[in-house]
Amino acid sequence: MLENSDPKTLKYVGKAVRREEAIEKITGAATYVSDMVLPGMLYAQVKKSPHARARIIKIDVSKAQALPGVRAVLTGEELNYKLGLYIVDKDILAKKEVRHYGEAVAAVAADTLEIAKKAVDLIDVEYEVLEPILNHMDAIKEGAPLIHPDLGKYDYFKPAFSPQPGTNIATWNKMRKGDVEKGFEESEWIIEREYTNPSVQHVPMETHVAIVQWGKDDNITIWSSAQSPFTVRNLFCYAFKLPLNKVRVLVPHVGGGFGGKAGIHIEPLTAVLSKKAGGRPVKFQATREEEFSLLPCRSALTYRIKTGVSKDGRILAQKMTMYWDAGAYADYAVNVTRASCYSANGPYDIPNAWVDAYTIYTNKPYGTAYRGFGHVEFHWGLERHMELVARAIGMDPLEFRRKNALRPGSTTLSGEVIQEHTGNVLKCIDEVAKSIHYGTLTEEEKERERKTGRKIGKGIAALHKAPAMPSFTATSAVIKMNSDGTVNVNVGLMEIGQGSSTAFQQIVAERLGLPLEKVKVTVEKDTDRDPYDWQTVASKGLILSGNACILAAEDLLKKGYEVAAQILRANPADLAHDGDKIYVKHHPAEAVTWASISIGYAYPNGNGVGGPLIGVGQYIAQGLSNLDKETGVGNPALDWTYGAHGIIVEVDPETGEYKILKIASAFDVGKVISEDMVRGQAIGGMIQGLGTAICEGYIYDKQGHLLNPSFTDNKIPTAKDLPEQIETIAVETPQLDGPYGARGVGEHPMISVAPALANAIDDAVGAELTHMPIRFEDVWRALQNKEPIDNWITKTPSGSCRSDPATRHHSPDAAITP
Repeated sequence: MLENSDPKTLKYVGKAVRREEAIEKITGAATYVSDMVLPGMLYAQVKKSPHARARIIKIDVSKAQALPGVRAVLTGEELNYKLGLYIVDKDILAKKEVRHYGEAVAAVAADTLEIAKKAVDLIDVEYEVLEPILNHMDAIKEGAPLIHPDLGKYDYFKPAFSPQPGTNIATWNKMRKGDVEKGFEESEWIIEREYTNPSVQHVPMETHVAIVQWGKDDNITIWSSAQSPFTVRNLFCYAFKLPLNKVRVLVPHVGGGFGGKAGIHIEPLTAVLSKKAGGRPVKFQATREEEFSLLPCRSALTYRIKTGVSKDGRILAQKMTMYWDAGAYADYAVNVTRASCYSANGPYDIPNAWVDAYTIYTNKPYGTAYRGFGHVEFHWGLERHMELVARAIGMDPLEFRRKNALRPGSTTLSGEVIQEHTGNVLKCIDEVAKSIHYGTLTEEEKERERKTGRKIGKGIAALHKAPAMPSFTATSAVIKMNSDGTVNVNVGLMEIGQGSSTAFQQIVAERLGLPLEKVKVTVEKDTDRDPYDWQTVASKGLILSGNACILAAEDLLKKGYEVAAQILRANPADLAHDGDKIYVKHHPAEAVTWASISIGYAYPNGNGVGGPLIGVGQYIAQGLSNLDKETGVGNPALDWTYGAHGIIVEVDPETGEYKILKIASAFDVGKVISEDMVRGQAIGGMIQGLGTAICEGYIYDKQGHLLNPSFTDNKIPTAKDLPEQIETIAVETPQLDGPYGARGVGEHPMISVAPALANAIDDAVGAELTHMPIRFEDVWRALQNKEPIDNWITKTPSGSCRSDPATRHHSPDAAITP
């Protein structure tokens, strides 16, 4: 949409501008739910299970109820509601059985936070402790205990998901393309490998927090730090069987989300406490430790890849099996599995492919969306695999990627044909290769090696991702003109730090021809006042809501021209406008100001025409479809954003210690809307991806207790971990249906950072890493236990076959034991 606009004529799009909400945030004026205190407000706390799996024998709340200042106490047996985003499988409070360490079994609301904490301590719970299933690979073994025996009875979204009753598989997604077995038969090489990564926490600055007031006649108001106010409303109403107009969700500024605040989480619990407390507002804010155990995380993954390659280095066949650890509940994990399934081959053209992707219940905190939506995890395995395959067949990894990259005319796993406007992964790969001087050491780098005794390596990893969303995802925008000619823009998309408000300000100012300062995009959201948007997830916001903003601007201009045509006695086709007025093109002096027609024009005699100028735009995803459940054929992708990272690292060959010297990141964004925000997203995402790569991950003991539920032991990157140099590169291949040609890039900078780092370390010292995070000791272990390439090649050009290497890979148990 407007993708062919001449950049020379654009005043705001493509330029660096100040963040729309920056002043409020940096001055501390921005209001968050964490800051809010309502009259008569109570404070909630929960009693959490110390066990990963146990039957609840008895809960005694009498002492808590007797404590002065306690206004409500609840247990699961009092609540007959089920929650779920795609599979309705979760109770508000655990009933009969707890399914993960830290799960809430009772809750209180009290006059103060201190009283609420004391009341929770007074609740006595008797458990029958059961053996937990902590590894998703154990959960699918024959005879494994069922975490959800009633899986076959749950409601679920049938077009996209396939629960397997009688098993621990929440859904099974499939992709089938070409003839895989024939492809393997024709291959000169067959290489197999397994890759793993653990669960990871989102760690937003603001933890989950909600205030709920259950008012008279079931009129409910929810204030929440949420990514998706309309989703909170819709899922809440589904659970409580209420009409949508009974529930109002308000979201002010949000202190970070990264996917962890998508869907619905603590709002129902806070609501039922308010109801039991007679309608007083109740606030619940999770502690940092509760973020790690009570609330969702990113799913762990085991990814097995078998690749057949021709003599000249072309991938002929690839069989991929993903085992996703959903934790105790399905939540977003099933959709992560679905999205990873149709994206599983990465940005590569593979004529014969087979994917099985499973979401598996375990007795651990449940998995949900996390920036990158599964692509961070599976690209770790895929991009390490591309590196190791290339080296196994004696080809340079960059050349191997280039030879097999998607191009116009290629088809994706689901059968979509790549077009010229789809994007250019080759250019992204080449840009980062050029930036890091791939394949050679500069004189300065050679001198650094001589001085430090460390080895310098360089690695590249590619990536792609499409929005993961329903095929009918829609959004809307409303532009209202004020009496002074300024405008307010209302969209349902939530600003969670990605800079969407600023992007929409630029788009609206550009299309209306108004000065940037005359356009205000509201940050706070209110489901009673703002137009609908599905969710703030999936990097779909810029395309869908950006287009809705353009259409709303077009609608406002049309209405403004109609009024001006009456006043000026001119044909609308002969009119033009600028930031102050609408005028007759061939008689510019004949004009009427925007301000004079903004709320209705008054003639000198007092007669009025027109009325308040309001532009409305609606946009829905075009041409998408559900996927065939057996073959995966369909069109799931609104757009594809391609990218690549290049990393330079120095490694101590004796100890495994390493330091990242440079990271270069390139993304085909279609069209840059804001230079500063593209760079900010790229750097922020890359650093977050670096945390995944170098240090983050849940660790459990054999009883399922989370051993690192805080920053003391669950580290995230600090300033000391930053690369010495960071370069961001924007590639522009305009997206035909994107606003001014733009496509989303919010999630993509986090994807493939880890494999780029591992590839660079491998290049430096030959450490073959297949599990992340990559701690110094992991590099040291890999150096001490180098695995011969022959162990993971099952077919060579000579035709000799080797044993299956899977038994020699480290056990997935390593991901859950201290």
